[in-house]
Amino acid sequence: MRVIFRKSYVQDIQLFRDRGQAFWYLLFAAIALAAPLFLDGYFLDELSFVFIYAIAGLGLMVLTGFSGQVSFGQAAFVAIGAYTHTILLTRYSVPWLLSLPIAALVAGLVGLAVGRICGKMHGLYLAIATLSIAIVTERLIGGADDFTGGHRGLSVPEINILGLAIDESWKVYLLNFVIFVGCILIVRNLTRTRSGRAMIAIRDSEVSARALGTNVAFFKAYAFFISAVFAGLAGGLLAHAFFYITPETFGMGESIRLLLMIVVGGIGTIHGAVFGAFFIVLLPTVLSWVKIVLPSAVATSGGFDSLAFGLILLGFILFEPDGLYGRWTKIHHYFNVFPMYKKRSFQRQKTFLKTERLRWR
Repeated sequence: MRVIFRKSYVQDIQLFRDRGQAFWYLLFAAIALAAPLFLDGYFLDELSFVFIYAIAGLGLMVLTGFSGQVSFGQAAFVAIGAYTHTILLTRYSVPWLLSLPIAALVAGLVGLAVGRICGKMHGLYLAIATLSIAIVTERLIGGADDFTGGHRGLSVPEINILGLAIDESWKVYLLNFVIFVGCILIVRNLTRTRSGRAMIAIRDSEVSARALGTNVAFFKAYAFFISAVFAGLAGGLLAHAFFYITPETFGMGESIRLLLMIVVGGIGTIHGAVFGAFFIVLLPTVLSWVKIVLPSAVATSGGFDSLAFGLILLGFILFEPDGLYGRWTKIHHYFNVFPMYKKRSFQRQKTFLKTERLRWR
């Protein structure tokens, strides 16, 4: 078992824990970059979806996992990013390299306004408020026929960067991978900054964070802004992956899928967003296999997928609240310290400090 003794603050906030961890991450990046050499277009497209959903999951992880604000409206910011990006490309001929950041910024500003309004809410009330925002956003997009195309939807053009057409699966894959790696580095560095530590402190105890001089209202709104920026960025990329977008694409079900993704992956961890993205992208394929062995009346029912998502979410909350990454950590620790492993090493305990919430006046 390797034990690291940290001797300085710089060592404590370094990007990688040790050289071994850096080696494995660099090896993963090398394999991912070489994937177009031995994978066909179908698998590259599926991996592109994984990267895009992981970006959206990173945004929701900042909001829910790091600052403790449960949101059922993440799909609304994904929709804003997707429609803004598509409209800028098709109607105003904005270059792709400008259109995507602008779409992310617009989604972020909307998220900032939502965070400022909902910053005084907690728990169930916050979840209901964000859910209503997702529903209202879907209705507004569907009702603006002249601007968004309404329920008829919009056709999304191909990616063109400085005259270079990104029209093949391997090109789209590499573009999404580069953006995905950049987003991971941003979130990883965010957790090492004063802002990231402040959000985690607010998640654990608002009263304690306020006593230490943290501006709770500011950092809650800031978490909404960062989360919406990542969601808008993912929305722009997702629009190209779908080729055609409609308001129903970003409905309530999509918000539930995004929340399911970070809970199943492992809430409060960057790895959890990646693990959850793989799970969400592969889950429809697994459910299609399950439907084959089920009675036709059950398999063809409209609510089967939603029921499956709900049961999976409930199962992880009850039996594995740390998600897939938490399970992987336990398995890794088991083999790392074998035969000295103790079952009580990961005894379930309260994660967050239960203190009185701030009373806003």
